[in-house]
Amino acid sequence: MHPHAQLIQTFYTTFQNRDAAGMAACYHADVVFSDPVFPHLERAKAVAMWQMFCARAEKSGLRIEFSNVQADDQSGRAHWDAHYTFSQTGRPVINRIDTAFSFRDGKIVRHTDSFDFWKWASMALGLRGQLLGWTPFVQSAVRKAGNRGLESFIQTQA
Repeated sequence: MHPHAQLIQTFYTTFQNRDAAGMAACYHADVVFSDPVFPHLERAKAVAMWQMFCARAEKSGLRIEFSNVQADDQSGRAHWDAHYTFSQTGRPVINRIDTAFSFRDGKIVRHTDSFDFWKWASMALGLRGQLLGWTPFVQSAVRKAGNRGLESFIQTQA
């Protein structure tokens, strides 16, 4: 197995184990994470986001499954599914996520998660998400709420 594929395996295995420190150890000092909710997080905020998810994992029932890990010297990819209860609505979610990675110095330097926001919103928000989850208004509102939650989490850790 390529060392970068092993790094991806380690990243997701530590996530399954709710080990945010283990996840952070996989990241380069210059890492940038992005997804449809958190479009640009540099290392400190990306690590805090994973800490937040791990800290809330028991309450939300978070369960992670990953597959299709592939990597070479420059890039990698994987698929993962997040099963959890969305805290704001109490609705069950299965978010199917495809990830692209870039590497530097044996660490992840770019981590980009992609998922169908409308499908996620339909599960997480119910009828409102089903009807309006595709709109920039709802997407912006979810991003703002996500960032407020992350900032609040960071403040409680300080």
